[in-house]
This record gives sequence, structure tokens and C-alpha cells, in this order.
Amino acid sequence: MKFDFNKLKEMNELDFEQVAVWPFEVKAVVALVVAILVSVLGYYMLVNDKLPVLTSAEQKEIELKQTFEAKYRIAVNLDAYQEQLTRIQQDFSSMLKSLPTSNETPGLLDDITFVGTSAGLNFKLLNWQKEIPKEFYTELPIQMEVSGSYHEFGQFLANVAGLPRIVTVHDFDMSQEGSSLKLSLQAKTYRTSNTGLQGGSK
Repeated sequence: MKFDFNKLKEMNELDFEQVAVWPFEVKAVVALVVAILVSVLGYYMLVNDKLPVLTSAEQKEIELKQTFEAKYRIAVNLDAYQEQLTRIQQDFSSMLKSLPTSNETPGLLDDITFVGTSAGLNFKLLNWQKEIPKEFYTELPIQMEVSGSYHEFGQFLANVAGLPRIVTVHDFDMSQEGSSLKLSLQAKTYRTSNTGLQGGSK
């Protein structure tokens, strides 16, 4: 059917009570205008208020996808994570064995004295200081003063590092004393607290 635009000129003369006999062209234009009005009103009355909800749902979908992907990567690598955890537990257990127990701390001074005198040093001071409690362990400071040469100091520190129990050295102070050198330093060893022992035994 050919659309006759000349029929549209009759729109101003049409009677709304005679809609049934309106020309096809006029009915089509009126239907199009009504459809546009309904669409615009429907958008602002029904759709527009729901857009923030849609935006929020889309953002939530993105977050859920990211969470899923992260959990999926963990699940895929679960065996590797478990193997890594086993190695960490073994390393932690090994480190705990390197910390002296209460019964072994007195003998540690003997070990330090032995490696020092073996290196040729003379001990002027070797005393335990006040313990320093930490969350999972306790620091056991040892204040010491020794005299000797640079070479003997280096040999002594190497021997301390080779002890079977963990001992760290801090706060070096070297000064000339007559024909030799005096070295003041603080050594620290560590003992696990009850919390740390319970954590290591699980």
C-alpha cells in the first residue's frame, strides 16, 4: 500500500469520534506519536528509577566475578599451596629446634666462651641481661666485652654464626686499648614462648 502524504493535510479536519474511518496515513502517524509518548512516559515512570539499581547490580556482578576468579585460582593451585605450607611448617619446626631451651641457655655461655678463646680473644665481660618478652618468643641478650685483634674478632663472629643455636650480634663498639683492640657488643639468642611452642606443635 502506497503512503499518501497528502492525506495528512486532512488531520486538522478529522473528527475523533470517527476514528474508524480515518485514512490509513493518519492512523499510522497518530499511532507512531502515541507509541513515542508511551515510550517516553514509560521510561521516566518505570525505567529511570530502576537505573541505579541496575548499575549497582552490574557492579556487584563484577565484584562477584573477581571473587570467583580469585577463589578459582586458589582452588586450582591448592596442591601447590598445601605443599608450600608443609615446607613452611618444616622450616618453622627446624628453626624452633635451633632456639635454646631453658635448660640449654646456661651452656650457651660456655659455647660462646669456647669459640671466643679458640679465636684468641680475652673475655672481660660476659653476662646475661634482662630477658625481653615478645609475642611469640623471648629475647635473651648477652652483653660482652673482648680484647684481641681484627682477625681474631672476625674469626670469633664466624664461630658464633656457626653455633648450632641461633645467636645474633648487635651494637658493635670497637676502641683501642693499649696494644690491642677492645670490642663491646651485645649478642642475642631467643627462646620460644609458650604460645610459640603451642603454635609449633600443631
